[in-house]
Amino acid sequence: MINPPNPEEYSPFAAGYVGRVTNSNVIELLEQQMVSSYDLFSNLTDEQAVYAYAPGKWTVKQALGHMIDTERTFGYRAMVFSRNAIELPGFDQDVYVNNTDFNNQGIHDLAAEFKATRQSNIYMIRGFSQEQLLRTGIASSHLFSVRAFVYMLAGHELHHLHIFKERYNIYRSHNF
Repeated sequence: MINPPNPEEYSPFAAGYVGRVTNSNVIELLEQQMVSSYDLFSNLTDEQAVYAYAPGKWTVKQALGHMIDTERTFGYRAMVFSRNAIELPGFDQDVYVNNTDFNNQGIHDLAAEFKATRQSNIYMIRGFSQEQLLRTGIASSHLFSVRAFVYMLAGHELHHLHIFKERYNIYRSHNF
């Protein structure tokens, strides 16, 4: 069981992600999300996945690519901080998305990549001791605990699933 982090264990910006997690078992939530998101994205066609709800907004593929990048980044930060305190640089999501051509990748490959990345993070998280979960480090000039990143992984996905439901009309019939 991983208790929710205290507000001093993450940045004010991250509070939006952490606060979305209401499930008392965050690892169970991460596992459920892995399956449901894989099912959601792998049932799309490549044509559906290049949809953007407005000019200048990310396509479904770009948003999923961003979710993969964030999954890797938060997982890496959790791993590094679990080993010992350190300072890591920021993560500019737009630089990452703008320098990868997610739209030319297959949606089924992206869905599988997200699932594999999440599965890897779940194995890592299960291996953390209670002491490691409380360790901290600096990322993007803010203090974070390992357990904050665990909650942020789940909350970040919930954030994007909400956007898909509200703004991407191809998701209106899908149950989140």
